[in-house]
Amino acid sequence: MGSFIIVLIIITCFLLVAVVLIQNPKGGGLSAQFSSSNQFMGVRKTADFLEKTTWILAICLMVLSLFSSFNKPGEGEEMESVIQEQIENLPDPIQNVPNLPQQIPTPTNK
Repeated sequence: MGSFIIVLIIITCFLLVAVVLIQNPKGGGLSAQFSSSNQFMGVRKTADFLEKTTWILAICLMVLSLFSSFNKPGEGEEMESVIQEQIENLPDPIQNVPNLPQQIPTPTNK
């Protein structure tokens, strides 16, 4: 389920980037191509459609992000990483201390 939500988030991000790049804040962009007022989707309708699409995609992205954060495994489920397992399986360093000589050897002069 988590992978499906991540795929939806990625698709939503690409669509949002595309819709934002189509828009031009100075009145150009895709809406500038429809300069005639007697067309079915004129300048104003194209700008309204792109703005509504931007808001819808932004809201979808926010909802999907929130849903993915609530979809993580709970405390009852055990999801340990490989690193954590390796740390737990390490030998105890205190028990593996090498045996050092108990007395300092005295030098012999010849």
